[in-house]
Parts: sequence; C-alpha cells; structure tokens
Amino acid sequence: MDISVGGTIVTPARKRRRFPRRTLTWLAVTPFAAWAVARVAGLERGSLTTQFMTATPYIAAGSLLPLLVAAVSRNRTATAVAAITTTAFAFTVLPRAMGSAEATPGRPLKVLTINMLFGRADADSIVDLVRKYQPDVLSTQELTPGAVANLDEAGLRDLMPHRVLQDEWSAGGSGLFAKYPLKPLWDVMPVAGHKMPGAMLSLPGGKPIEIIDVHPYPPLGAQVREWREALEAFPAASPDTVRVLAGDFNASLDHAELRQLLSRGYKDAADTVGAGLIPTWPANKRVPPIITIDHVLVDQRAGVRAVSVHTVPGTDHRAVFAELTVPL
Repeated sequence: MDISVGGTIVTPARKRRRFPRRTLTWLAVTPFAAWAVARVAGLERGSLTTQFMTATPYIAAGSLLPLLVAAVSRNRTATAVAAITTTAFAFTVLPRAMGSAEATPGRPLKVLTINMLFGRADADSIVDLVRKYQPDVLSTQELTPGAVANLDEAGLRDLMPHRVLQDEWSAGGSGLFAKYPLKPLWDVMPVAGHKMPGAMLSLPGGKPIEIIDVHPYPPLGAQVREWREALEAFPAASPDTVRVLAGDFNASLDHAELRQLLSRGYKDAADTVGAGLIPTWPANKRVPPIITIDHVLVDQRAGVRAVSVHTVPGTDHRAVFAELTVPL
C-alpha cells in the first residue's frame, strides 16, 4: 500500500520471504536420510549413483551435522529421522574399524595385491614389500610385459618363480606370482572385465588353495552393467576348496554387489581386523587416497591375522597385504 508523506507518495519496501525454520531443518536432514536408505537397501543403479556410494563413510560422518541442526531447531520428528539416519550409518560403517585379529588355527597364507597402473608401479618397491612381508602369492593388475621384466630384474624371479600371467600392453593385463607351484584354472575368466587369471596354489601342509586375480571394469558409464555382471559371476565359496579373491574390485563395501559377493561365503580381510576404512585409491596424488576399492576376500573358514596397506611409487593404487590362516 502506498503512503503519502508531506505530499510525497512513498512505497514501502517489500518484506523478504524467508524459509521457515522447519523447512530449513528438513532440507538439512532429508539428503542424508535418503542416502542412508539407498545404502542400506542397496538402491544404487546407474553409473553416477554407484560411484557416489563410495563416499558413504564421509557422508556418515557428515550426518552428525543435520542431527545437530534438527536438535537445535527442536523439531522432534526431524530429530528422530536424523538420529535414525546417523545410527544406520554407524551400523554400516563403524564395524570396519572395530574388527580384531582372529586366532584361527590352520596353515599360514600370505597374500599381497597391487594394481600397477599400466605397469608403471615401481618394481623395486614391490619386490622390497615381497622381501619384507614374504607373501606366498602376489596378485597384480594392469600388468604389462615390461612390468614383468622389471619385477624379475628387481629379483622377483628368485623370490617367486611360479607364475600364471596374462600380461598385455594395456590396463587389461594381470598376473599371479607365487613361491609354490601354480596350476592355471582357465585361459581367461569367462566374465566381462580385464583379464583375471585363476590358479590352484600348492600350499604346503594340505590341499591346494584357489587364488583369483580380480579386476572387473570400473563402473563408469555403460561399463556399470559389465562391472555388476562380473561381481555377480564370481563363484561362491566352495565346501571342497578354500578360495581367495584378491585385487582391484573397483568396488567398496558400500556397494550392494560387493556385499552380495561376501554373502556367498566370503569375508573381507581388512574389514575383519578393523582396517576396512583405510583408503587405497587414488595414491600418489596431490590429494590423499579417499576410497577403499582394493581387497582381499577370503573363505569364511579362513582366519585373518593382520592386514596392512602400503603406498608404492608409480601407481595410483596402494598395495594390500593380508596374513591369513587356511584350513589344513
């Protein structure tokens, strides 16, 4: 309404519209609650949401903020939803940092896995890890013929003379190196993805152990379908043979596909001993590693004594070392 002051017509300024406090509270709470529902129910589908899901540990930590906002606003319903959200995140994320070593009797088995980034990983550093930790088997991804030559020149041939290699001049090459004899299981694993050799390792003291070198395509664009199919195609744990899957899964424990694979008779070695939140990618960048996509999965009957993660120059993945015990 116009107002006349001394013959002059003055139009008062309009009041700015403000979001009600209740609306602002729900704007803070809802995205986190939706993320928690998607994570718990495994609702990620497309490439983008699948990639986002690896950020769940950070979203879980951030969920404390909307809980505080809701509590300060005295909105009881929003506070309850925020509390349930934070609790759901806690149950899905915190156990990865709360495991413990298992004193399971059996034969010792040590596994080291490393993605070599088109064969560029420093061979001397990898062989130094082999000398220090004395793994029985080394699982490598993005293994090139040149990388094999560099590893042998650094001394791997003497330390691990047995190998099943599917190396090539691309990201698709992979290879298993071992102290003990390896018997190939297939020429190429019959699933979509990079080459993933499998072999029977003649571990002393009992039956051979099956080792699979894991490297599915990353869930980028249309490849998300092939990534999902590869994780679904890995065999379930066998009552007759102890199996270990080691490599770059391009998946974290926040992906439904990896959890489904675990439900088929496996456990994640790092998760078991409380090292499941140590990130493995990207390494040797300006930013520190932020997500955990390199894993050693073991038969539920196996024990996990220790897991450690190591930065290797020349590659964007960190190496994962797992000390296990397997049935006699």
